[in-house]
Parts: sequence; C-alpha cells; structure tokens
Amino acid sequence: MARPRNRIRGFQFPAISSLALVFGSALIALAVLSVMSGPFLDNEKSQQSSIQPGQLGAKLEHVWDSENAELYYGCSEPSEKYLSQSSVESNGYLFIVASGGLNQQRTGITDSIAVARLLNATLVVPELDHRSYWKDPSNFSDIFDIDWFISSVAPDVKVIKELPPGSKKFISKQMSSLRVPRKVTPHYYLTRILPILKRTQSVRLTKFDYRLANKLDPDMQKLRCRTNYKALRFTQPIQEMGQELVNRMRTKTGQYIALHLRYESDMLAFSNCYYGGGDKERRELGAIRKRWKTLHYRNPDRERRNGKCPLTPEEVGLMLRALGYGKDTYLYVASGEIYNGEASLAPLKALFPNFFTKDTLATKEELKPFAKFSSRMAAVDYVVCSQSDVFVANNNGNMARILAGERRFNGHKRTIRPNAKKLGTLFPARHTMSWEDFADKVREFQKGFMGNPMEMRAGRGEFHENPAACICEKPDAREKIKRMNEQHEKRPSKYMEIGKLEEEDNLKLHDPIIPVEDRLNEEAEDDAEDEELPLVTDGEQLNPNEVDTNEELLLESEDPDVNTDGNDPMTAEDADGATGASDDGANDGADDSD
Repeated sequence: MARPRNRIRGFQFPAISSLALVFGSALIALAVLSVMSGPFLDNEKSQQSSIQPGQLGAKLEHVWDSENAELYYGCSEPSEKYLSQSSVESNGYLFIVASGGLNQQRTGITDSIAVARLLNATLVVPELDHRSYWKDPSNFSDIFDIDWFISSVAPDVKVIKELPPGSKKFISKQMSSLRVPRKVTPHYYLTRILPILKRTQSVRLTKFDYRLANKLDPDMQKLRCRTNYKALRFTQPIQEMGQELVNRMRTKTGQYIALHLRYESDMLAFSNCYYGGGDKERRELGAIRKRWKTLHYRNPDRERRNGKCPLTPEEVGLMLRALGYGKDTYLYVASGEIYNGEASLAPLKALFPNFFTKDTLATKEELKPFAKFSSRMAAVDYVVCSQSDVFVANNNGNMARILAGERRFNGHKRTIRPNAKKLGTLFPARHTMSWEDFADKVREFQKGFMGNPMEMRAGRGEFHENPAACICEKPDAREKIKRMNEQHEKRPSKYMEIGKLEEEDNLKLHDPIIPVEDRLNEEAEDDAEDEELPLVTDGEQLNPNEVDTNEELLLESEDPDVNTDGNDPMTAEDADGATGASDDGANDGADDSD
C-alpha cells in the first residue's frame, strides 16, 4: 500500500510528524532570538566591565617592589676632604625656628645643620613653631630623640640643648633676629649672615623652612642625608607606637600599602578644585579659603586639567586596582578628617575592604598620649608609612616628599604618586571604555611616577624628595642592566589571565644609567643664579619680590627650565608639585595632619 503524501500546489513533500515540527520551530525561534539579543548582551557586558574593576594585572611584575632597586643603595659618608667639626672653631651660636607642621619642620631642622656647618656655628637645638594652623605645643624633645640627634651630628656640627647659664643673658641681649629669603645659596649665608654672626656672636633665623638652596656640593648634600635619615629619630614612645601598628598590619597580612590620602577640607579648599558637591561644597570650602588672604580664585576645571587637584578616594582606589593591587590588598590610610567623611571613603573601602587607620588598629587608650598633639600623631603615621611595602601619596606635600626621599635612600621601596594631570582627564571618561582599556591607560600614564631608580634626573625636584647625591649604584649595575636588556629583547610575550598580551612595563630597562659622578656633577650645577634678596629683620616688612607667603612657598617651580606640560615624567615631578602646595606652609603645617 502506498505511503500517503502531502500535496501543496503541485509539489510533493514527505510527511512530517507533529513532534518534529514543534522542535524545529523552537530551534528556529531560539536562533533568531540569539541573533537579536547578542548586541544587547554584549553592550550590557561592556557597560559592566567599564565600571567594575576585575583582577587585571594581579600578576604584573614589580607590583610590590621597584625595578632594579637592588642595583642601588643609600650612601651618605663624607669624602676624604671633608673636615670633622673638631677641626674648626665656632663663630658663635645659631638659633633657628622651624615653622609649619612636622615634616615642614623636619626640612628646616635638616637644613639648619647644613647652615651651621657653613657658618662654623654652634647650633642650639631648634625651636618648633607653636603658632601654626594646628597650634601644637610640642618641643623638639617631645618628638625627636634629642640625645641621639646631638650625638649623631657631633662629627659635623656642635649642637647644644641650651646656652651656658653664665652667658645666656648677655647673648640673648646681643642676638640678631633675622629672616632670610627662601632657597638662598651658601654664598648668601657666608656674605650676609656670617659677618653678623661674628659681630654679635649669635643669630636667630626665624620662619626657617626651605631657606637653603636645593643644590649644594656633594658633601653638604650627604650631610643633609645623614641628618634627615639617621640623626632625626623619633622618641621611644612614638617609635614604639608606630612599630606596634606596623606589627599589627604584618600580622594581618604579609604586605601592605600605606596611603597618605590628603583629602581633608583644608587641602581641598586650598587647591581651589571642585568635587561635585554643589552649593554646599562651594560654601564650606569657600569659608575655609578665606584664611589665606593672598589666595586668588583659580578655575577649578583648569586646575584639574593641569594636575593640581588631589584625586578623590575612589579615584585613588581605581588607580591602585588598575596597577595590579587586588581587592584582598591591605590598606593603611594616614589621614586627618576626610571631607564628607564616610560618604567619600565608602567607594575606596568597597575597592579595598581591608581598610585600616591608626584609630582602627589601636585603642583610644593607646593613642591617648599622642592624641592632642598633631605632630606626634603625624609622627606615628610616618613610622607606619615609612615601613610599608608600598607608599602612595595623593599630593606632593612635605610628608610625601620627605618619605619619597627616605624610601629612595633605603632601597627604592615602591613609592607611587598619581600622575594627576593625565589621570585627571582619564577618570571622567572611564565609563566609556572597558575596564581592561582603562587599566592599560592607567599603567601607561603612571610610568615615571612609581618610585623606580633614576626616575627623576639628578637635581630635579626638592632635594628632600630626590637625594641623588646620596644614591650610589653598585659596581656591576651597568653590566647587569645590559644583560637584562638583552634578555628582555629575547623574551617571548606572556599572556595575562584574561588572555590579553601583557604590557611590558620595563621603563628603566631602556633608560640609560647615569654614572654616580655624572649625577653629582649635574646636581651641583646651577642653571640660574638664586636671587639674593636683602635680609629681613624680624618684624620688618618683607620685600614684595620675595616669595615668602606661605601659600606661595611651593606654587612656583625652583628650576626655571622645568617642563610644565607633563610630557616628561622626570620633570613632571617639579611641575606637578603645586598640587600639594598647601602642605608646604600654606596652612602652616596642615600637611602633617594625621
């Protein structure tokens, strides 16, 4: 019997069962749905990746250490021609008053030893400013180990705690109280100050911060290093409290990042930047801004484009995640009272849940001896930041520079400063790109801002930040660099976890190694003579040409040929320095808030 056939308009088809027809229709419908929904799903995935940092870069090289750091070491011993203090006769007593907060005062103390050496003067232990923004009444011996300081610098300068009882009244009566211009040369001290010292037997230099030139001869630079990195040791209570916090961080994790967030209201007010807080922010920060009579209005958008604005806590967190630090990284935050408090910190804590401060690591009872003294609290933070595996500074103020210099001296420990000029334009556009592309851009922009050796040319930036005269290379450094270059050229490309080609971030492998003697010679050269302004007797009107107002202290670059376009990361250290200008005296020490 013939099998029945379906007939449609003269054509014949095999019989199709109902079940097969249903399954076939379903498959066709799924295929159509897949084609139509694909772009929407891809778009959704792209949107998610643009705002959610993944684990990209979790295995990047040199996340926790600086490249080629093992080839350099700190060296501060004087040369053979350097004479000890015992071989020179004192010309009189030198008094200095170190102004500002803790780290601004630290620069003044360091330079006071160099100036005393220049003048062959006996230095009386420096006075600390008690009238600054923080009104901290602490004296030298409350913060620093005074006996250690005196004995450490004894081969270089004679330091006494106070004047001899029999001569105190006479010397005080004869004393000249003066203020010198900022960053003057040794010639200025020898021709202007020394004659007065010899005549009166005592000189008191007030407001002593950044009053000595950045570039000195190598032995004087090494004296600065010995003073700053070896002689200035905190008192035992401060050191022990800081070390205890370090130990508690180490107990929680093997490695940690210390972040000097610097997002307090005074910093934001001085920066003249705008962070989207509307009329409330403008009103609050505007009221604080009135403290500085010489602070003029600056366009917030232009300031951000020029890299003068501190990153927000969220932006700092995104930068760190893009650089390869995962969500499980432990973060120690050194900061004062953050503007807008928890609302500002919440995004950073979401990116790094292991978030700690001295207040969360220690009890109120433990911090009680320091709590009412801003400089002592800042000193505790300093210890934790100094010993961290990675230090991140959100501005270029005193604490950031002092720590950067110390960490370079002590083995080039990883020290990160945001390239605020380039990142400032990247962050607003981050939602238009994938996370992977964003992270690639961050790593590209941060080249030259990661604390690697030779990142800054000798003589660039503040000496306290870049103590090139005190950084020596090991004898086989150049040979090792040459071999590493050859291996790098032969090394095959590697792949990241996400399947993309790993970006070879080996900036220093391609940079020439400058011999130590060349770096010292370059640092000793003055491209332009420092302007030598007349002395100012305490209480007299300053010369209007002298840059002496606190808020202008670091707004201008020291080097006249500094590149301010931010294209050269080695000179951008200077050009971007104004980001932290308020730290350097604009608020008389607000940088050193804890």
